[in-house]
Formats: sequence, C-alpha cells, structure tokens
Amino acid sequence: MAHQGFVMYKFFLHISQAEQTHRLERRLARPEKNWKFSTSDLKERQYWDDYQTAYAQMLAHTATPKHPWYIIPADDKSTARRIVSAILAQQLGTLDPQYPQVSAAEQAKFKTLLHQLRKGRI
Repeated sequence: MAHQGFVMYKFFLHISQAEQTHRLERRLARPEKNWKFSTSDLKERQYWDDYQTAYAQMLAHTATPKHPWYIIPADDKSTARRIVSAILAQQLGTLDPQYPQVSAAEQAKFKTLLHQLRKGRI
C-alpha cells in the first residue's frame, strides 16, 4: 500500500495481563458487557507468554524506518487515545496534500464545457 502512495501509521495497543484480567472480570460481571466475552479468551490466557513473543517478532519484522510501529500503553483507554491522537496530529501535520494536476488539454476541455454549460447548451 505504501508503494501506491498510501500513508500508513501502525499502532499496537498493548495491555498488561493484569488489565486483561480486569477487563475480562468486567465482561463477566456486567450484563451490558457480556457480548464482549468469549470463553476462548480464558483458554487463550494460558498462552500469554507465547503471544508476547509472537507480538515482539511481528513488530520487529514488520517495522521499517519509514513505517514504524507505535507501541501504545493501553491499560488506560483515555490515555491510549490521547497518545494516538497526538501522534496522528503530529504526523498528519507533516503531510503536504496536493490536488491532482489536470493537464492543459483537460483544462481547455473544461473551459469549453463551462462555456457550454453557462450558455445552456448542456
């Protein structure tokens, strides 16, 4: 995608095992959060260390100088959102978006079309 001119920012929202426990407890205890719960979440907890290793490998192998990963501490959701917002604001501020260039031939055609439109011919 980057080779096609897309701007990419990659964020990894990291939560601690203690925070994951807290969130799972809330999902089980509060009926309005039950929809977020899956029994597989509890089963997969036994692989926490394996997942951490896999995440580290993925981040190391997919980060590039031009497209790094931003690893965001996400135990506190509002803090994580502020951090991501600040990064996006800073990064987007460095962009210099430009309208696509229209060729001279197209501009001449548009001028003719505008004239016809104003005269009620189209």
